[in-house]
Amino acid sequence: MTARQQWTIVLGIVALLAVLLAAATHFLGDELFPVSVGSAAPPMEATTLDGAPRAKTLRDYEGKVVLLNVWATWCEPCKVEMPSIERLHREFGPRGLAVVAVSVDDAGMEKRITTFARELGITFEVLHDPTRTTSRNYQITGYPETFIIGREGTIRKKVIGAADWSSAANRALIRELLGPVTASR
Repeated sequence: MTARQQWTIVLGIVALLAVLLAAATHFLGDELFPVSVGSAAPPMEATTLDGAPRAKTLRDYEGKVVLLNVWATWCEPCKVEMPSIERLHREFGPRGLAVVAVSVDDAGMEKRITTFARELGITFEVLHDPTRTTSRNYQITGYPETFIIGREGTIRKKVIGAADWSSAANRALIRELLGPVTASR
């Protein structure tokens, strides 16, 4: 066997391994790269519900601690936890907490989403992702699912299901991530 034939075989094996690795990453991506505490926050893209809808991403919240809540209007546990998220937002929003609630309701449900938010007295940002891209990127297994993302873009907490976000433990975590309050002079 000549050197050229040997190199052809080696390159063929390397190419085959590359194809297998690409296929494994595509088909087993969730298992190979789970979204969990300590991992970098995946991309998020959803649309505002105001008069001139525009796309928003995590970059829009750069430098802030983010509470990313993925929910739907038809989800009863989502409705139950929203008031505690609102309390957390009112307490820590002025200190740099960005609360972003991404609805996965179907396209055309914008009015229902805004009515839902208004009825619950929600003042934090509510976005819409009818394509559920955020759900796929964050490997959502049910609704609601919430992620606390540190200023550096790392997931610091993940909660599947409804939680009391105004509890002492959750408030302490947010307080820690935001850092000390500086006194104004």
